[in-house]
Amino acid sequence: MAGQKIFIGPKLRELRQNDGLTQADLAKALGVSPSYVNLVERNQRSASLKFLISLADNFGINWRDLTNSDSAMLLGELREVTRDPAFGDKPPDVEELRSALEGSPNLVRGMLNIFNAYRTFGERLAEQNEAMSDSMNASFSIEHGVHDFFRRNNNHFPALEQCAEQFWVPDIPDRQEMYGALKSHLKDRLGIDVKQVRAELLGMSLRYYNPDKKQILLSDGLDHNNRVFQLAHMIALIEFPDLLGEQLSDKLRSSERMAARCRVELANYFAAALMMPYGDFFKEAVQAKYDIDRLSALFSVSYEQVCHRLTTLQKPGQKGIPFFFLRVDRAGNISKRFNVTPIQLARYGGACPRLDIHYCFRVPGRIMTQIVEMPDNSRYLTVNRTVDRPTTKYSTEDKRLAVSLGCSIEYSQETIYGITIDPKATRMVTEIGVNCRLCPRQQCEQRAHDPFYSNLPLDENRRGATHFES
Repeated sequence: MAGQKIFIGPKLRELRQNDGLTQADLAKALGVSPSYVNLVERNQRSASLKFLISLADNFGINWRDLTNSDSAMLLGELREVTRDPAFGDKPPDVEELRSALEGSPNLVRGMLNIFNAYRTFGERLAEQNEAMSDSMNASFSIEHGVHDFFRRNNNHFPALEQCAEQFWVPDIPDRQEMYGALKSHLKDRLGIDVKQVRAELLGMSLRYYNPDKKQILLSDGLDHNNRVFQLAHMIALIEFPDLLGEQLSDKLRSSERMAARCRVELANYFAAALMMPYGDFFKEAVQAKYDIDRLSALFSVSYEQVCHRLTTLQKPGQKGIPFFFLRVDRAGNISKRFNVTPIQLARYGGACPRLDIHYCFRVPGRIMTQIVEMPDNSRYLTVNRTVDRPTTKYSTEDKRLAVSLGCSIEYSQETIYGITIDPKATRMVTEIGVNCRLCPRQQCEQRAHDPFYSNLPLDENRRGATHFES
């Protein structure tokens, strides 16, 4: 902390007001002048280490809690809000946003809540067949809540990474021996047997854990990579339930269904960290320029599992490229999404039809790259390909989905997919939106709905690209 300026104004003001103290009262308790407290609260002066220690001694708090701010995450969310077309044509610059955040953090949080409510209401209005409530908050669906939980944590959970890293001490087994190592761990440490059974015995399930018999049954429809993943997932749920629960906020725990969905996704996160340890995976990802197929071969995992893992490389001091991840079905419905980029992803219904992720179904197994531009002029490189679900018989074949991994265009040349891309080029860029209901673009030949918050120009004497506008 030597030489580092520490500004804690809003948090200090909140602490003082919660205790019902005036600036003079606080100054007296800490042995400083009221003017010093006033300057610190307005971020016009940094807090000294002596002042922080005095705060800790007098109020029984950890002074580091005051300095660990989520302002960077809030600033990113605030920038996303002001880039929304509904905000207007003249969004504030970063310095204006930072000033608002530092001076009025509660006002900013309130505005973010209002924006989220507006956006959710708009999408729900557009998709009337969606369920209108859940047990925690009528404005948010279960999947919406899970996505926001991972987004708030930047899709990175240090405690799970550390647990996965320590799991293999002293030695990580050979990739091809990991399945046997996990089976032995379950048997020797937890007394649980693992059996591979015919798919018919499990119906539509791929895995079943019977706690009474201490037995995990795996469908013979699972390939090697997915069998390893399922065992790692179950180890997280059975052996580390408290660790998973500690990651959840009190608000999430108040809804058992929401908490259960989050625990399942956290167990998936742990499984990926176990199969692809952070340090090794990060090193190989950078060296391979984020070549998904190369990483899949190196770590004996699936293409989709690599995509998931790449979105989690957000460890301070060892950060990878910030990615977003989408998975869609043939109808365009989004079944999975993770996002540590500024891009706004659809929460309900389908994604923009101009995304090449939809075209992938016509060329299964082939990687397609695409440069896209959002209405706020931000650009992204996307890498799109189909993936297949486990197949056990003829009637279940072709259970195909498509996935898209994307990053801001400025990172494109750090990847194998964007080496030859000029980030400033204007050709070969596809203009997209979140989805039709939230897209302000005019004369889009793919438009399927009127935009929710604006009217497109309409002249009876003129026929436009679609019947929604002239």
